[in-house]
Amino acid sequence: MNRVKHIAIIMDGNGRWAELKGQKRVKGHEAGARVVKDITTYCSTLVDVERLTLYAFSTENWKRPRLEVEFLMKLLDKYLKNELEVYLKNNVRFESIGDIRAFSSSLQKTIRNVEQKTKNCDGLVQSLALNYGSHNEILRAVNKLKDSDEDITEVMISNSLDCKHNVDLLIRTGGDHRLSNFLLWQAAYAELFFLDTLWPDFKRADLEKIIKDFTKIERRFGGLK
Repeated sequence: MNRVKHIAIIMDGNGRWAELKGQKRVKGHEAGARVVKDITTYCSTLVDVERLTLYAFSTENWKRPRLEVEFLMKLLDKYLKNELEVYLKNNVRFESIGDIRAFSSSLQKTIRNVEQKTKNCDGLVQSLALNYGSHNEILRAVNKLKDSDEDITEVMISNSLDCKHNVDLLIRTGGDHRLSNFLLWQAAYAELFFLDTLWPDFKRADLEKIIKDFTKIERRFGGLK
């Protein structure tokens, strides 16, 4: 039976969820943040799951309306400050991946503060992908290695990425069937699950069913069994 150690989720559908209810898109992002909290808490209780990586803000999301981007930055800051005690209570270590230098100095400070204060937690690792794009991540990794005297290997690139852990299970909510520049290197052999469910409607029971289905898959990694 397969064990799922690393779950990655593309949390799509917040804006559409709000629009379907006749609400502003920001209400969908608020609802989505509540689901992040619930799913993270649930994963922290699962013995096998070691990492939960969530696509929170992509390098392409800057193209959204300015007011929506500003709201997302404020929501992220508020979420992290409010969740710090929950992380500590549930023994969850928080980390960010992506290039956060584009964020305000105050938001960067909040991110680093939560990372620092949870660094000794040894349970689930919740990783938020912030100003993240896989192409950008790989480019930055290669630039770190370009002056190396050695021939660059896959292992060297993997160890230079923001996320150094291969994904077992990648889930996308919201109905689209694409990876949208998320963990392209790490998800090379991940099992992919695409749901029509919008992220604010995603429940623990949905994740439980997906994990159960995952355990039944014969994973061959390009070989034969």
